Amino acid sequence: MQASPSSGDADVIIIGGGITGAGIARDCARRGLRALLVERRDYSTGATGRNHGLLHSGARYAVTDPESARECIEENRILRTIARHCVEDTGGLFISLPEDDLAFQKTFLDACSKADIPARALDPAEARRLEPSVNPELTGAVHVPDGAVDPFRLTLANILDATAHGARCLTYHEVTGLLKEGPAVTGVRVRNTLTGETREFRAPLTINAAGIWGQAIARMADVEVRMFPTRGALLILGHRLNTVVINRCRKPADADILVPGDTVSLIGTTSTPVPFEQVDDLRVTTEEVDLLVREGRLLAPALADTRMLRAYAGARPLIADEDDATGRSISRRIVLLDHESRDGCPGFITISGGKLITYRLMAEMTTDLVCTKLGVSARCDTATVPLPGSRETTAETLKKLAALPVTQRRSVVGRYGDEAQDLADGGPGSRSLVCECESVSVGEVVRAIETLGVHSLTDLRRRTRLGMGTCQGELCACRAAGLLVQEGVTPPAGMPDTLARLLEERWKGIRPVAWADALRESEFTLWLYQGVCGLGRPSGPNPGPGPGPGPITAGSPPDASGAMPLAPAPNGVTSHATPGTSAHAPNGASAPSPDGASAPTPDGGTTHARTPNPEPSPDGKAGGHAL
Repeated sequence: MQASPSSGDADVIIIGGGITGAGIARDCARRGLRALLVERRDYSTGATGRNHGLLHSGARYAVTDPESARECIEENRILRTIARHCVEDTGGLFISLPEDDLAFQKTFLDACSKADIPARALDPAEARRLEPSVNPELTGAVHVPDGAVDPFRLTLANILDATAHGARCLTYHEVTGLLKEGPAVTGVRVRNTLTGETREFRAPLTINAAGIWGQAIARMADVEVRMFPTRGALLILGHRLNTVVINRCRKPADADILVPGDTVSLIGTTSTPVPFEQVDDLRVTTEEVDLLVREGRLLAPALADTRMLRAYAGARPLIADEDDATGRSISRRIVLLDHESRDGCPGFITISGGKLITYRLMAEMTTDLVCTKLGVSARCDTATVPLPGSRETTAETLKKLAALPVTQRRSVVGRYGDEAQDLADGGPGSRSLVCECESVSVGEVVRAIETLGVHSLTDLRRRTRLGMGTCQGELCACRAAGLLVQEGVTPPAGMPDTLARLLEERWKGIRPVAWADALRESEFTLWLYQGVCGLGRPSGPNPGPGPGPGPITAGSPPDASGAMPLAPAPNGVTSHATPGTSAHAPNGASAPSPDGASAPTPDGGTTHARTPNPEPSPDGKAGGHAL
């Protein structure tokens, strides 16, 4: 999967290992083209891995962007057929609350009808029966065919099919420049970020599928593609609060979608313009957490008392519109740019815009253009040929895995579809669990290492969901790191650093919601890994656990105390809470620390309430995603 091609042996080079790039690699390879994909990090580390995981019906855009709505419903139907192991048919509700204009519901239903989106009005009682967690004060609801999709799983399935048909896909290969002959782009110069090796690859066509980073790639070709970066922040709940997607029946706004996905639910999103220079360092603010919780509990009141696992943010890859200050009104339309006709730059194509769910259509449009330029007549078949893992029904696969425990059987089939059969063929040792939260077995970890291009624990998380459950890697990271050593991915001396990188990455997402249970769990993780592995042990005469979550590092901590800044909880609640205390304390009261004392701060003081507009620390940026 990571084999490197010799220079000049590709028909097309694809820059970007998100879902769009993976889809293009699959389509090109299936049409007989020699495709080379390069990604500077791991698959799905950009916008693909930082979204709702919503299988859009298109209803959200039916009123404001009917063209995008029609694209969504068409691709929704296709993905249910070709990627059944990546999607869950939850259905969706668009609810109206007392403060909403109920007349908008008719406008919404009419728009859905025009876009060919099945939509049915429900009375409040019927909506509550369908989704018990929904706000009981709703005044009306509309049912639509929304669903959930795992973006990591979907991207990897496309990569697997692409490589099975001859594509070569290189992760951790950063494009440092484009090769040019006169005005034409003839290839790429890349640097292997793991080894430092620099190489050049040549091809008649180079596709810029780098998402929001496409602006920087385009400038390497001396052409301009001006993106409009907007940060979308989301929260992951500690368990699956709802079984049906819940939306507000109004024009798209902040924090108006609650999506169930695998073992959790996600609430989002926001839309905040950010400078292009910040897209690699997106941070979820306290204000965004407040807004997401405040608006989210209007969809499902139980959200206010639900533990938050983590926060994360992504940048939407939208082409700029001078007339939209927030990015909410920018069309989610697909933008395909032939730079030869647009800018006089042969050999270079940019694809951007669209949605996660429309990736296949974007890939088809791009590959059609590639084939036209290369004189290839092969037709697209990606709308009808199932992806690896979706070639038989879930029921058929479950029957073949009867030897596995029920919970483990459902988990592996959910993650791998019909390819889960490989895991059932291993011995009893391979069925032992590494991650209890997500039922990830030794066999899954070994398979991912051997066949799915794993270079780190974070890569392994994206392949298997290891560390994505309630403990956020606390209980499984050490076991998984041992397997990386056993399988030769990490040398024994590198194990502490491997653990530190995963736990630091997990902390970035936990920090914005580190109050009550989440903070106590973080403190336990720190003490556990300080005591067992010696990670992040504070220096000084008494190197015991610090007063709060410290930096989990293999070397010395960045400050004398070893303590990370404590994140304030919403609505004036301090970082600590007693067992059973809601994250949103009644009447804005401060929640005491576990021992009844005020929460200590790194400088030795105490905190009883939120500091207005706190300065974010370097570790406050959002990390990882979602599902």
